[in-house]
Amino acid sequence: MFHPFPSPPNNMIPSRHFILIAFASLLAVAALAQSPQTPPVPRTADGKPDLTGVWQGGSNRVGTWEEANSPAAGAEFGISFQRGAAPLPPREPLPYQPWAAKKVLEFYNRRGIDDPEAHCVAPGVPRITTIGLFPMQIIQTPTTVAILYEVFSVFRVIPLNAKHPDDLEPSYMGDSVGHWEGDTLVVDVTSFNDKTWLGPVGSFHSESLHVTERYTRTDYNTIKYDVVVEDPKVFTKPWNLHSTIMLRNGTRLREYECEENNADLERYEDLLKDDSVFRRK
Repeated sequence: MFHPFPSPPNNMIPSRHFILIAFASLLAVAALAQSPQTPPVPRTADGKPDLTGVWQGGSNRVGTWEEANSPAAGAEFGISFQRGAAPLPPREPLPYQPWAAKKVLEFYNRRGIDDPEAHCVAPGVPRITTIGLFPMQIIQTPTTVAILYEVFSVFRVIPLNAKHPDDLEPSYMGDSVGHWEGDTLVVDVTSFNDKTWLGPVGSFHSESLHVTERYTRTDYNTIKYDVVVEDPKVFTKPWNLHSTIMLRNGTRLREYECEENNADLERYEDLLKDDSVFRRK
């Protein structure tokens, strides 16, 4: 039978497999063209990574504050942590000396009612960075890095390539000086009082506390936050903490007032009169 349109030879017919690959490649290219590209790490005029911006500690979610912290995004109780993202190393237990561990257990049995934050005092370092419930703003210049925290309206001014003053007095946030090691900002913090917790319930420290923070902007959205905490009076060895701080474009810091209309302060005072009401058995 005569065919007006004869079939081409078999070796000239594209296979279904080839057609599917080509179609998938076209879709991938189209999607790439339509999706916004993540900008590179911004840098200052002297070539250092620019940490300037509004950030959220204790999170690994990319996006605006609303995108990262809404229930639709899976955030619960203000915890903004992305399942399936690059996992962080497991948090080390605090290496307390035996007598100090007993004191921590006592705080635990009192259900954390002694938490300094509950009494409206500054959280201290590194806790203020890992809280995650409130934004923080970094302002970077060639000679100084300033960090403003919405929570408790606390701030830190960190001079670069400077020494700690000789006339320091113990304080809640300590005294900070910094320097650059390559693309990492290293901050040395000393001169603390003993009135804050490091993070978990009862994680007290002494006035010998010494904290070394390392801020590394690994990509446009992320600062890797690594901390070494030393306190020879209560620890058996240094404690290492690893977390991330995420960029929150479009977010601004707002006024924070802890004491006004804070009924919890009176409740705590009443409870402390008789800890048998709340103490763990």
